[in-house]
Amino acid sequence: MIRAFGVADVRAAEAQVMAEVEPGTLMRRAADALAVVVLARAREQAARSVAVLVGPGDNGGDALYAAAHLAEHLSVVVVQVGTAVHEGGLRAVTDAGVPRLRVARTRRALTQPVRQALEDADVVVDGLLGIGGRPGLTGAMAGLADSIPASALVIAVDLPSGADPEGIAALGRTVRADETVTFGMAKPVHVLPATRSAVGRLTTVDIGVPEPEHAAVEQLTRADVAHLWPVPGPSDDKYSRGVLGVVAGSSRYPGAAVLAVTAAIEAGAGMVRYIGPDAAAQQVLVASPESVPGQGQVQAWVIGPGVPTDETTLDVRRQVEACRQALASDLPCVVDAGALDLVDGPREAPTLLTPHAGELARLLSRLEPGRVYHRSQIAAAPVEHTRRVAELTGATVLLKGATTLVVSPDTDRPLRCQSDAPAWLATAGAGDVLAGLVGTLVAAGLDPLDAGALAALIHGRAARRANPGGPVRALRVAQAIAETVASDLTPG
Repeated sequence: MIRAFGVADVRAAEAQVMAEVEPGTLMRRAADALAVVVLARAREQAARSVAVLVGPGDNGGDALYAAAHLAEHLSVVVVQVGTAVHEGGLRAVTDAGVPRLRVARTRRALTQPVRQALEDADVVVDGLLGIGGRPGLTGAMAGLADSIPASALVIAVDLPSGADPEGIAALGRTVRADETVTFGMAKPVHVLPATRSAVGRLTTVDIGVPEPEHAAVEQLTRADVAHLWPVPGPSDDKYSRGVLGVVAGSSRYPGAAVLAVTAAIEAGAGMVRYIGPDAAAQQVLVASPESVPGQGQVQAWVIGPGVPTDETTLDVRRQVEACRQALASDLPCVVDAGALDLVDGPREAPTLLTPHAGELARLLSRLEPGRVYHRSQIAAAPVEHTRRVAELTGATVLLKGATTLVVSPDTDRPLRCQSDAPAWLATAGAGDVLAGLVGTLVAAGLDPLDAGALAALIHGRAARRANPGGPVRALRVAQAIAETVASDLTPG
C-alpha cells in the first residue's frame, strides 16, 4: 500500500528527527539521494547537461547541494530565483565551481543567458518550491516553467513546483515533471487526481524519517490483494461466500445487466440473483448461465446499471421499484448509474455510491437545492465534492475517473485513490463491470471503502490484462477479472 501524508504531519515527523540528529543531516541525505537519481537518469538518457532551478527554502537547498555533487559528472548550471536561497547550498555550488545565473523573482521575462541555459539542458531539476509553496506559479518561476524545453527530462524535487502540496487545488501554472523524487514518504500531491498528472514517475527515497501513524491518502497495490480479497475456505458454500442481487438493465440497455452480472460471477460471487425484464434476463443467462433470475435471499445489492429512471415504460418502472426496495432494506447497497437518482439522504446499511463526474454533479445539485453543479466543477476539485456527497448521504462515494477516488463518510479514515487502469478503459460499459465487481466484494463482507478501492485496483489491472497496450472492450475486462485475481493472489 502506498500511504501519503498531509503536510503538517510530514513537517512534524521531520522536526522530530531533526531534533535528534546533527543540523543539516536530513538535507544532506536528501541531496545525496536526489543526486543519485538524477545521475542515473542522465546516464540512461545519455544526457550531458543539467539545469538546476532553485528557489527559496529547504527544497532549494536540496537542489543546490545535489547540483554540487552532479558537477563532478555532468555539465551543471544553476538558475537561482531571487536572493533568498539556502546559504549552505549556495556555498557548496560556489565551491564546486558551478556557474550560477540569477533572475529577479517578480520578473517573468527571462534573460537571454537563462533562456539559453534551459535550451541547452538535457535534464532540468525543479527545486523552485517545496511543500510550503502555494498552488500556482507567478513571476520568474512561471517564466521558467514555461521555458523548459519539451526535449528535456524534468525531475522535480519533492513535488512539481506550483502543484498544491495537499493535492486539492487544480493545476494552474505548474512545472510538469517526468519524475518526482520525494523524501521519506509520499504526500497527497503525488497521488490525488487534481495534481497527479504533473508528478510523473514517483520515486520515494528513505532519509530516515518514520511515517506518521495516520495517512491522509492510501493507494492499494498488487501486494494488498492477498490481504483483502475474500478467499473461500474449505467449509464455505455459495451462501457463505456471498449472494449478490443485481437490479440492472432494461429493454433499452440490456447490455448493462450482462456486464454487471458477468463481472460479479468472474469476481467469485457465491451466487448472483438477477432482477430485470425478460429480454435482458435471457441475455444474462446466455452470457452467464450460473446466474439465477428472480427474487430470493441476498447479502447485498447492486442497483442501477442500465436503468434509465427518466423513462416510464413498464419494465423501467418495475426496475425503479426494485431499486427503491433495495434502498429501503437493511442490506448493503452498491448504487450506480440510474439508481443514483433515487438517493435522497442517508440510509442505515452500508452504502457505496459509484458516480462518474457528471453523475456526481447531478447528485450534488439535487442534494443542495438552489445550487447547480457541473461536471467541470467536479473535475476541477474532485476531493472536495466527493467529500461533500459523502457528508450529505452518509455513504462511501467512489468517484470514477482516470484516478478513482473512494471517500468514506467517516472523516477519520484516509481517502483511497487508484490510478491502475489504462486510458483505453474509458469506454462504454466499463462502469457496469466495476459495479458488478465491487458488489461481489460487498456481498462477501468487505466494508465499502475497502471494497471500492480493491475493486478499482482489480478493474484497472484486468483492463491491462485483457489487451495489453491496446483497445479494450468492457466484456473482455469482465472476463479477465478471475485470472487477474488469481495472479494477484499468487506470491511473487
